[in-house]
Amino acid sequence: MTKKVLLVGESWTKTTIHVKGFDSFVTSEYETGEEFIRGAFEQSEDYEYEHMPAHIAMEEFPYDLEGLKKYDLIILSDIGANSLLLPNRVFAKSEKTANRCNLIKEYVLDGGALLMIGGYMTFSGINAAGKWQDTAVQDVLPVKILSTDDRIETPEGVYPKVVKDHEIFEGVEKEWPHVLGYNKTILKEDGELLATVNEDPFIAVGSYGKGKSAVFTSDSAPHWAPPEFVNWKSYNKLFVNIADYLTK
Repeated sequence: MTKKVLLVGESWTKTTIHVKGFDSFVTSEYETGEEFIRGAFEQSEDYEYEHMPAHIAMEEFPYDLEGLKKYDLIILSDIGANSLLLPNRVFAKSEKTANRCNLIKEYVLDGGALLMIGGYMTFSGINAAGKWQDTAVQDVLPVKILSTDDRIETPEGVYPKVVKDHEIFEGVEKEWPHVLGYNKTILKEDGELLATVNEDPFIAVGSYGKGKSAVFTSDSAPHWAPPEFVNWKSYNKLFVNIADYLTK
């Protein structure tokens, strides 16, 4: 049976101020970086892929457990917790609603699968604005999220290192391409470390209740994942293997 994957996030609006002497004007451009990981799942007959950009997730990410259980795997990629904590009904209308971060924890404990991918707005992120460290999602991740800005920028390029044999690496080339940054985290006692970068967690997995979770602490798209990484022969295989492990 085909498994359903929901990628949440990996989208942004870029605003540019153009100054031409005395005059100025503003332009905005909507962009996404999900085409690379989408390609990984679209090449597999085992998965049905859905993308929910951050601005859509603010209102449409499920508000109950049954809604979440429609998906076999939820991926959080470069989206801050506030996008789920502050839908319009809360921020603009001061109405009560479900805490969707709490629901993600409940979803995992009830048998769901969760993957958090790094970026400027996942884990704690830039200026700690990702805010996942202050949510219940932290309880069902194999790493501890820092309470400060956790970005490690590595413009010189650093190479991930596999530190444990695992089915996630079956069919994956042994020589990995470099990454240009990642989110620094600390492995939990109940986490299983599979790969490192600069001796920090790069890929880790854990079991919580009836479900599983994993972290991939760099991004799945530029700039942290450069062309050498997103075009790597094993890119698709790696992310499908992670999904296979989490959902079996």
